[in-house]
Amino acid sequence: MVPFADPAGCIFYALFSGRVLCRCVWRRAGRARDRTAQRGAGGEHQFQQHFDSARIALLAIFLAVCGLTIWGIEHYRSVATRQRDIAKRLTQEEEYRKLVVDELQHRLKNKLSTVHAVLHQVLHNQPQIWATIDGRLRALSATDDLIARVDGSGCDIKDLLLSELGPYGHVRFTLNGDPLFLPAKLAVSLALIFHELATNAGKYGAFAAARGLLQVSWTMSDDRLTIVWDETEGPPVGPVGEAGFGTKLLNSALRPFDGRTEISFLKTGIHCTMQCRIPKGDLP
Repeated sequence: MVPFADPAGCIFYALFSGRVLCRCVWRRAGRARDRTAQRGAGGEHQFQQHFDSARIALLAIFLAVCGLTIWGIEHYRSVATRQRDIAKRLTQEEEYRKLVVDELQHRLKNKLSTVHAVLHQVLHNQPQIWATIDGRLRALSATDDLIARVDGSGCDIKDLLLSELGPYGHVRFTLNGDPLFLPAKLAVSLALIFHELATNAGKYGAFAAARGLLQVSWTMSDDRLTIVWDETEGPPVGPVGEAGFGTKLLNSALRPFDGRTEISFLKTGIHCTMQCRIPKGDLP
């Protein structure tokens, strides 16, 4: 079967086939010439007929080989042009996406600065309350900055957790695990998950109770990462109605990394186990 799907294969096949057919035709003509020489002058006319047929066959083979070669080259050019157009379009779309993300991050930072300024003006006569709010707003701003950096370079899992949990007070959580560098895409996915879990802990879980505590631990086994998020001393929690965006995010964020998230609603708080794969090429 002629590999028409592959232009390079088509060209090679055409040239190879032409060479083989030409060799066969010339051998046949050579044998006819030898027979003519043995028969003498009587076979000269018959040899001339064979020779004319060989010339026509060679011309047909030459034209076929040229046609297939030209078709293969043109097809290869058209494929290469389409691939260049697709690559250019993908590059433009990626640049546009980065521009939109940078703009959103800039607007978010401006809004946070505006909220900070407004609260500072309102609470200037209440320094104790302002001191508490000021620290948390600055921690939130630092978290946004870290996520923006993580998107391009990755970060250590402990730094990511500290940035997300810092606004709730360092005495409210414990982190257990060896230093582990996360590649950029996985770090962003985990940052979204940690942010969702921390927000829920602040609204309904351990951080919403005066004595609530959180323990986060992580371990590596070969290329599998396991993270355990365990809240204690918090109010009883349970699933709330239909799954919202946060629940869908928790269930789907780690799928690109061959991972999953399991959430248990206990009397003492939420227990969440996250598992995913870190490619060995991305491990230090």
